[in-house]
Amino acid sequence: MPLLKEDTYTSEDYWRLPDGQRAELIAGRLYNMAPPSRIHQELVMELSSTIRNYVRDRKGVCKVYPAPFAVDLNADDETWVEPDISVICDGNKLTERGCKGAPDFIIEVVSPGSRKIDYSTKNALYSDAGVREYWIVDPVRKRTTVYRYEEDAAPMIIPFDCAITVGIYGDLQIMIEELLL
Repeated sequence: MPLLKEDTYTSEDYWRLPDGQRAELIAGRLYNMAPPSRIHQELVMELSSTIRNYVRDRKGVCKVYPAPFAVDLNADDETWVEPDISVICDGNKLTERGCKGAPDFIIEVVSPGSRKIDYSTKNALYSDAGVREYWIVDPVRKRTTVYRYEEDAAPMIIPFDCAITVGIYGDLQIMIEELLL
């Protein structure tokens, strides 16, 4: 839900938020972020660990950052998002504040209050910004929607009990159901 203000917000407003208050800046509007549920955090932890371990085992260069982690999505200092998980493979995009530019891979775990923004607003933002792959993990519907923007293909909807191949790697498969055991 956007915060109320007559003017548009700027990145300066975003960076002046009180400690502990999480929000995202999208098109001049600040959107408050509700505290995540236990299952949300469990999924973020397990997915982050799985991907990080995969990268480390292969001595890869990609970095995995769970939220809170600020992403200046278009590197224009106007749109700051905090994806649940950001995977950045170009170290030049990393700054002291977070990531300047599009991560290679983003995962959002849907919460009741984030459903519309994750499926609609962020999907368009991530596609336009150059994110290569975007997953929407939906614990209520027990499915993951996978967008591989580079392939210019329709999204795939994969139930939690089926393995998902991480497109940016090709040989990493994740079954969400197994992460919740």
